[in-house]
Amino acid sequence: MEYQELGSSGVTVSRIAFGSWAAGGWMWGGTEQNDAVGAIRAAYERGVTSVDTAPIYGQGLSEQIVGEAIKPLPRDKVQILTKFGLRWDLARGDFGFKSQDNAGHALDVYKYAGRDSIIKECEDSLRRLGTDYIDLYQQHWPDVTTPIAETMEAVQRLVEQGKVRAVGVSNYSVAQMTEAEQTLHLASNQVPYSMVVRGIERDLVPYCQQHGQAILVYSPLQLGLLTGKIKPGQPFGNGDLRNGHPLFTPENVARVNAVLNQLRPLAETKNASLGQLVLRWTLAQPGIAGALVGARTPEQAVENARAIDVQLSFEEIDFIDKQLRALAPAS
Repeated sequence: MEYQELGSSGVTVSRIAFGSWAAGGWMWGGTEQNDAVGAIRAAYERGVTSVDTAPIYGQGLSEQIVGEAIKPLPRDKVQILTKFGLRWDLARGDFGFKSQDNAGHALDVYKYAGRDSIIKECEDSLRRLGTDYIDLYQQHWPDVTTPIAETMEAVQRLVEQGKVRAVGVSNYSVAQMTEAEQTLHLASNQVPYSMVVRGIERDLVPYCQQHGQAILVYSPLQLGLLTGKIKPGQPFGNGDLRNGHPLFTPENVARVNAVLNQLRPLAETKNASLGQLVLRWTLAQPGIAGALVGARTPEQAVENARAIDVQLSFEEIDFIDKQLRALAPAS
């Protein structure tokens, strides 16, 4: 495994991190807790020491699963990355979106990062995770109803109390990062990025490189689309966010698969899967410190971790880039 410090925060993470969104079952059609615990532990055995989670994933379930998974592991060898700022139990702040909980009940989600809410969320997360500190605490989404300075001051207090080691954000724009930096130095920004979603290359990557901040990317396999295993017209279960997703129309799946088929021979020469090749390409892009990858089973977790063993030359990366020109990247 490869490891990288998040800016100058003192927190070093595995470049492939375990993303536990699917482990919480929320928007993924349910989960099997024993499989998720086993997947996190299998990833750890392969050097994946960083686990990303959030209270909203399964409305606390994902954090509980992460806490159970890391219980027998040495705490100082594991990095817990969790978040704050999405409330499903408080009708306050900027209304985010309508969703469903794991039982299929209607769920209203609010973006709220007021001072008192952050303190409460942190205590709840620590309890669910079974730990007394969080390695990287990230604001999940910007909250336009709360001044960024208020949010950052509250998290800074948690740092001073020893409950948080480093502060990051997620889904922040360059302007929002600039404003946050007036209060504290951010370690990272967690944003979507993949072969088909590359908007951050225009401004966010240059900004973070210039200001010494790490970029953590989520959905590098684009919800499974870039594994080459999704077929045009493939059905998804109830509660799965890929139902109706514009990237999963039969036409787009066929278009992406045509490009992936051009990359398949290269993956085979590396004795790697398409997904592993895609992950290694992602980590080779400028400014990308780490990629969050989910897994439902120990086997999937091990396969993801082994992507780090794939070595790509400059010429091979250039070949991949040329094939990707057939895809009009979404921003």
